[in-house]
Amino acid sequence: MSRLPKILGLAALLTVALLVLAPVVALLLRAESGRGGAAVWPAIRFTLLQASLSALISVGLAIPLAKALARRAFFGRALLLSLLGAPFLLPSIVAVLGLLAIWGRSGVFSEMLAPFGLGPLDIYGLEGVLLAHVFFNLPLATRMLLQGWRAVPSEHFRLAAQLNIAPRARFALFDMPVLRGAAPSALLVIFMLCMSSFAVVLALGGGPKASTIELAIYQALRFEFDLASAAQLAIVQLIIGLTAAALAFYFGKAARFGGGLGAPFHNWDRRRGLLLLDVFILAIAVAFVGLPLLAILAKGLAGLAALPSGLGAAFAVSLGVAAASTTLALGLSLALAQLIETSKRGPAIELFSLLLLATSPFVIGTGLFIIINPFASPFALALPITALVNAALALPLMLRILLPALRRTTEDYGRLAEGLGLSGWARFKLVTLPQIRPELGFATGLAAALSMGDLGVITLFAPPDVQTLPLLMYRLMGSYQMEAAAGVALVLVSSSFGLFYLFDKGGRGAGA
Repeated sequence: MSRLPKILGLAALLTVALLVLAPVVALLLRAESGRGGAAVWPAIRFTLLQASLSALISVGLAIPLAKALARRAFFGRALLLSLLGAPFLLPSIVAVLGLLAIWGRSGVFSEMLAPFGLGPLDIYGLEGVLLAHVFFNLPLATRMLLQGWRAVPSEHFRLAAQLNIAPRARFALFDMPVLRGAAPSALLVIFMLCMSSFAVVLALGGGPKASTIELAIYQALRFEFDLASAAQLAIVQLIIGLTAAALAFYFGKAARFGGGLGAPFHNWDRRRGLLLLDVFILAIAVAFVGLPLLAILAKGLAGLAALPSGLGAAFAVSLGVAAASTTLALGLSLALAQLIETSKRGPAIELFSLLLLATSPFVIGTGLFIIINPFASPFALALPITALVNAALALPLMLRILLPALRRTTEDYGRLAEGLGLSGWARFKLVTLPQIRPELGFATGLAAALSMGDLGVITLFAPPDVQTLPLLMYRLMGSYQMEAAAGVALVLVSSSFGLFYLFDKGGRGAGA
């Protein structure tokens, strides 16, 4: 390994360490005493319950959906893949409004049940939290599993068809290795995302019984300014995240299928029953994802006439923050991925970097506020801090997407590159980049869209004259300008989805 990539990787690792540890230490040093109390344990129990169930349901449903997408090539497949990415890209509060329009007490399905004398649906509580989390994370799990099936060379399926290998044997040869490698990573990422979920639980939790660690941290910081309790809860969250990451590392075994000739995929399984099953699965997935999106679209179109005058400035600020955040996250993730792949301590580095998923953005934001305040005004640095925190939150997701592709490339082409004397930038440009391009586009689009729609730490720092699109929407809702807020929501969703599609389509190429 040359010196420059190693230096960049160590610098990225130091950045991660500071973002994980410095805010918690800052809170502990400023804290006097934490009250804690019996309310903490119900929050921990509910956090573990909803995050575990959300991850299991999302990945369980994603397996047949990803398999159907992996073995079917059809017109509009690229658009469908982008559509399936839309829920994860939606700002949480926008998505909740769409889900309530379909599944709420006055939603579409409740109205369909009324003529039969059945009561309206009530999705508040654990059921609503699970529904929202599956809506958000089913597409993410599907894409992560689909990347695993992409690692199987097309020639393997052709050979299996020529040898007339039975379906059960094909499952053992191809599907089980893919699931062993990709499913633990998907479970880990979704568990940690749901563990730190804030807006969904706040909107659909239904009361104190559905309080999570993240809500308890928010309450300690926002209403009580109890820094010690917030720091203690943050440490509990880090411990849970570290345990989940360790389990995923233990059970996750990356699938190795060897290299192929890069032939385009061709489905050699012609069973009609399987085709009908895949069509049914894809139709259900499109309905589950598409109906709330259509509801958001309908409300947003009705509110376009009431768009506020500050929309253009807010859009420009959001785009600038997203660009800075994505660039930083991309650089950090590539440097860290290279360090993890080449270092003997790679697994430990990867495990540590994933703790960012378990670190509350409120803890990071408040810790940075305390650290910066003696030297400069945190409010004047609201946008750079927001970009930094957004990059930190996107980094673990990008690593989980990029690392399997990087390892596959090293396994298939590493010895050839060394034999040709390729190293440094030349090796990355000629060997690594073409192989990881789809995953790189997907990860970059994900980071850009998430930053565009984030409403988190910006609420702690932004002065009244600075606002992003999510913050503008939040302020409009707070002043009961619901039509204008719906119009801004449509602009925000379109922007986030457009950024994701731009990068994802660029990564997959014109023929994808």
